[in-house]
Amino acid sequence: MSTQVWWPGLGLPALSRYLTRLLYGLGLPVGLAADMGQSESEPQEEQEDTALTAMLPSIRYLVEDQLQTSMVLGVMIGVSLSVLLIATLFLVLVRRLRLKKVPAQETPKYRFRKRDKMLFYGRKIMRKVSQSTSSLVDTTISSTSRPRMKKKLKMLNIAKKFLRIKKELPTLQLKEPPPSVLEADLTEFDVANSHLPSEVLYMLKNVRVLGHFEKPLFLELCKHMVFQQFQQGEFVFRPGQPDSSIYVVQDGKLEVFLTEPDGKETIMKEVFPGDSVHSLLSILDVITGHQRPYRTVSARAAEDATVLRLPVEAFSAVFEKYPESLVRVVQIIMVRLQRVTFLALHNYLGLTNELFSHDMQPLRLFPQPSHTTRTSPIRHSKRVASTTSIEDSKESAGRQSDPAGKDLADPLKVTDASTPPLLSRCISMPVDISGIQRGPRSDFDMAYERGRISVSLQEDSTGTLATFSRSMSHEPKERKSVTVEEQPSGVYHYNYCEDDSVGGDCPFGPYQGRQTSAIFEAAKRELVKLMKIEDPSLLNNRVLLHHAKAGTIIARQGDQDVSLHFVLWGCLHVYQRMIDKAEDVCLFLTQPGEMVGQLAVLTGEPLIFTIKANRDCTFLKISKSDFYEIMREQPSVVLSVAHTVAARMSPFVRQMDFAIDWMAVEAGRALYRQSDKSDCTYIVLNGRLRSVIQKGTGKKELVGEYGRGDLIGVVEALTRQPRATTVHAVRDTELAKLPEGTLNNIKRRYPQVVTRLIHLLSQKILGSLQQLRGPFPGSGLGVTSSSELTNPASNLSTVAVLPVCDDVPMAAFTLELKHALNAIGPTLLLTSDIIRARLGLSALDSIQEYRLSGWLAQQEDIHRIVLYQTDCTLTPWTLRCIRQADCILIVGLGDQEPTLGELEQMLENTAVRALKQLVLLHREDGPSPSRTVEWLNMRSWCSGHLHIKCPRRVFSRRSPSKLREMYEKVFEKNADRHSDFSRLARVLTGNTIALVLGGGGARGCSHIGVIKAMEEAGIPIDLIGGTSIGSFIGALYAEERSAVRTKQRAREWAKSMNSVFETVLDLTYPITSMFSGSAFNTSIHKVFHDKQIEDLWLPYFNVTTDITASAMRVHTDGSVWRYVRASASYTPYLPPLCDPKDSHMLVDGCYVNNVPADIARNMGAKTVIAIDVGSQDETDLCNYGDSLSGWWLLWTRLNPWAEKVKVPDMAEIQSRLAYVSCVRQLEVVKSSSYCEYIRPPIDRFKTMDFGKFDEIYVSPGWGQ
Repeated sequence: MSTQVWWPGLGLPALSRYLTRLLYGLGLPVGLAADMGQSESEPQEEQEDTALTAMLPSIRYLVEDQLQTSMVLGVMIGVSLSVLLIATLFLVLVRRLRLKKVPAQETPKYRFRKRDKMLFYGRKIMRKVSQSTSSLVDTTISSTSRPRMKKKLKMLNIAKKFLRIKKELPTLQLKEPPPSVLEADLTEFDVANSHLPSEVLYMLKNVRVLGHFEKPLFLELCKHMVFQQFQQGEFVFRPGQPDSSIYVVQDGKLEVFLTEPDGKETIMKEVFPGDSVHSLLSILDVITGHQRPYRTVSARAAEDATVLRLPVEAFSAVFEKYPESLVRVVQIIMVRLQRVTFLALHNYLGLTNELFSHDMQPLRLFPQPSHTTRTSPIRHSKRVASTTSIEDSKESAGRQSDPAGKDLADPLKVTDASTPPLLSRCISMPVDISGIQRGPRSDFDMAYERGRISVSLQEDSTGTLATFSRSMSHEPKERKSVTVEEQPSGVYHYNYCEDDSVGGDCPFGPYQGRQTSAIFEAAKRELVKLMKIEDPSLLNNRVLLHHAKAGTIIARQGDQDVSLHFVLWGCLHVYQRMIDKAEDVCLFLTQPGEMVGQLAVLTGEPLIFTIKANRDCTFLKISKSDFYEIMREQPSVVLSVAHTVAARMSPFVRQMDFAIDWMAVEAGRALYRQSDKSDCTYIVLNGRLRSVIQKGTGKKELVGEYGRGDLIGVVEALTRQPRATTVHAVRDTELAKLPEGTLNNIKRRYPQVVTRLIHLLSQKILGSLQQLRGPFPGSGLGVTSSSELTNPASNLSTVAVLPVCDDVPMAAFTLELKHALNAIGPTLLLTSDIIRARLGLSALDSIQEYRLSGWLAQQEDIHRIVLYQTDCTLTPWTLRCIRQADCILIVGLGDQEPTLGELEQMLENTAVRALKQLVLLHREDGPSPSRTVEWLNMRSWCSGHLHIKCPRRVFSRRSPSKLREMYEKVFEKNADRHSDFSRLARVLTGNTIALVLGGGGARGCSHIGVIKAMEEAGIPIDLIGGTSIGSFIGALYAEERSAVRTKQRAREWAKSMNSVFETVLDLTYPITSMFSGSAFNTSIHKVFHDKQIEDLWLPYFNVTTDITASAMRVHTDGSVWRYVRASASYTPYLPPLCDPKDSHMLVDGCYVNNVPADIARNMGAKTVIAIDVGSQDETDLCNYGDSLSGWWLLWTRLNPWAEKVKVPDMAEIQSRLAYVSCVRQLEVVKSSSYCEYIRPPIDRFKTMDFGKFDEIYVSPGWGQ
């Protein structure tokens, strides 16, 4: 029975136990505690009474004792405080009394002098006046607001000191491209508003296909124009009529038909006002005197039309007055034939032997010689070297020795006259042009340059150098290989033996002794007859006799150093490599009496086929330089040689020559507009085009740019869909136009072309898919970025270099860039001084506009890239550079204050269509880049920027002569592929190498080992980016550009990541994440501080996942540490990072693109090296059927004897769902042709193994 005592609901037993513990704690006697312990063993009622009775006296005693103690202590504290207070008051009173007793000292009184009084009142008056005038000028700020502003500023400064608020870093201002970049001119080719008659304009437009004609030549041609009227359905010409005119439509429309062998007519193309109907081969036939009639092509009026007819005989009359123009016009016809016809039919449609005629009859020049194949130890022969450079245009005597040590004799020539000076290749190495004055270049000089032959060094009557082309050893050597496949020694040219008695001591292949002399003389007469040479002595010292054994390759496809080969005995087989196949197909045989190689010699283009002797063959050889010397003496020789080219063309090529048009588009004009009808395909010959798409909202976006050799509009033409974009000319552009009817006719005639077209179509579609903004076509998961992902600055042909200020070392910069570009391809540097020296002092006058344009276009054709160095002011040459440029490099000094140059300000008022890139130069031992954002923000839209660390010689102050001498020595050495100038050269030529680093936690430490291995292998890195840990390592390397320094800084950061103490302190309540992220932010900020992406040495990007917009974000500007932190924000460990630009929440980019190789590709990289360090998912999972019991899974895991099953849990399933997009994107990257996929052996390491940094770094094969 329990009683209610002291507390309701608390029984005596409970109270007893509580008091017992209390007494023990207060130190009661042990006996009492023992009695209490014994009482617990008694019955319950007695225990309660006894305990209560025993405890009450003790409690009373305890309370009284404690109260007494407390009262005594309180009294003592109160007395102490009272004494202290009284003593303090006493001391204060004593001090005041002492101060009152001390007498006050009188202050000295100074006399206020009159002059001081005048100065005092004068200053006071001036202060009053200044205050009154300021209040009158600035009425917006009242006198009462000034003190408030001062107080506000003081409070802000105090707040910054307490809160440690730092100055906000400038951010890149997003700028849209100007209208001149995205919009084409609205005005088209307007004939009505022109001051010239329409017939003159149309004729001028169509005659330009034959090159630029001076005003007297063109007026002479216009005298022969004839007007003709045609009714609808009336034939303009038909088969059987002479093919000897150029027809230009003034109004109306013509249709060009092709008559099949069965009599069926097929429309090849439609001709509208301003267009023409002609064939370059037909023009060449008339000029060479081999006029032919129309055979299968006819034209008739689709409606009433007025046609201008220009007889080709008019050109013959002009050439009689201006013979120098003959070589240039024929050369341009050959160039158009090779580039337009062969580029379209062979390179894009895959046709080979269909382009050449096979029914030519061989000539029997000489009786077949007896087979004398014996070998003599004293035979004099010379083997053509397997690596003959382009400068070795002629084989000189005695340059080499045979294996026996005997000198090689001179090759057989007509006379023993001295050899003329060798012609060297023209380069743009700066030469001393002081005192050199030249007139305008002749047409023949331009033909020389077109053929890649420079004029010899000669002296005029005044003793000055008439030309100043020089041959330098630094010029890239285009080599050919004529090594023997089956025989150890293939090609020989022979000495001239006068005496038959020497017999076996002077064998000449198939011919012996004086027989060789007779054969050579007869061969020379046949060559004179074929080339119609009036003076046979022109061949003196210019013809070599060769004998090639079976299996010898005379010249290879793509060789630049080509020659004319005239077959005497045997035959030469001509092969061509099939498109997209490693197979050669035989095009034709060159029989005795025929020439081969003349097309490449005339055009200066690389050889389009391989020449091989499948059996023993004897032939004459004329080098390219010797042939041009012959043409200089007798220009009509070009007609005979060109006719041999035209005679080799097949009838199919002649038909296509009527159908494929050459056209020119002026800068700013639209080639076609969005939603236009697709009726043709275009091929860029030179110039540059830009494709722009207009969205439904009216916004225009840059799709891409097209340079030399690119195919445009093929997808719409093949699918017969309207034009998807608007394409306009960035600068003056030449194109080849392939009409739809012609394409359909080719498909019917040669069905294999359909396969090639499907291949082209699939390439275009695949390229479009790879540039989509999301991993899934049509999905909502796209890409958002502050800058354009695509890099249109690729496949450039011309680059203008523009200085920000006069302090920029322009001459040294352009020479360094040319040195780096020479390693990629032939490069030409042009300045205003070089132009005046090479083309005359009046070359930049407006009257020389067309001649200068033609010469510059020719330089673009024969060089990989042309550099235009502008003047420091807005001169006509500067405007010409801007007009000719595919891309403009704005060069500034990175260590100076960000400024906007005067020349740039002047150009802002002009419609500049070329892309602009900012290039900042830095000294080799100078500080790291900074304030790049300020450089970019003060300019209009720029497509990109680059930081260049220059060698000391760039900033050295030298006179032009000293600078020229220094760079002559520099050009003798190969360019350093790891230099920033080489990186700039690769960017301009579209050869960028990108390194992409994937995410994977601590396994990403192996990235540094890969970078070190690339450095040791000599592989440069031009662009770097990554995701998660890859973004961290990539940013480190982009800042340091050294694997050693990157390793040191990464190791220090890895140690901080391995700290358990900081990790525990960063724990938080797990609503959004397990950690607050503060410690992670601090660790990354300590590494990068306030560095911005724009200030990194290398172009850099990283990838994050925007969970606000459900999109992938690519970051190429902004704070480094923030976006590295965002790219590594792995959930649920770290919270999302709020983007300071738009407050979107960013998390780890591994969820959408863990190895962003496609982003690097879209940014212009040609080759992408992708490193994957992500975790490998288990794919061998258990098939448990249609349902799953969690109890069964628990039993299998707990039971040691049960069979283990692999079934993912809920967390793993959610993780795999998050990585679906990433996994698919990775598979696309692995299968791409542009990507080199690498996975280091790091699977044994875990995501958080940062403590094993050194072990991961030197994992097998990496970092050692």
